[in-house]
Amino acid sequence: MTKDVLVTIKGMQFDGESGDTIETVNFAQYYLKNDGHYVIYDEVTEGESQTTKNILKLKGKLFELTKRGLVNVHMIFEEGQKTMTNYSTPFGDILMGMDTRKVEMTQVNEKKLQVQVEYALEVNYEFLADCQIVIDIEAR
Repeated sequence: MTKDVLVTIKGMQFDGESGDTIETVNFAQYYLKNDGHYVIYDEVTEGESQTTKNILKLKGKLFELTKRGLVNVHMIFEEGQKTMTNYSTPFGDILMGMDTRKVEMTQVNEKKLQVQVEYALEVNYEFLADCQIVIDIEAR
């Protein structure tokens, strides 16, 4: 895979009655180190001057997302595990729990890497939604 990539992240939430989908596309930098795939990019939030640096780490059945800037969080998705984290925003902190059911890398080749993550999301110890993230990393 080349160092310069395009990363598309599609997040879906299902609360039992309806679903919401959010998709972002960003130019990013890709690195392979110790069998771990790393993607680093800056995210711009509409109406804000400060950007958020995002670091994605993919290794086996583990996916980590670290955000630093306007929001701050270190989310760990490990298949078969439940993890907790504080999601810090300009409006306050939110305690989040992720009960991860699936972390799967597919289409791993020189031009593309796809990751699918499925988990149950909790906020302040209460179930909020079943979620899915699909990440496509493509060489530019």
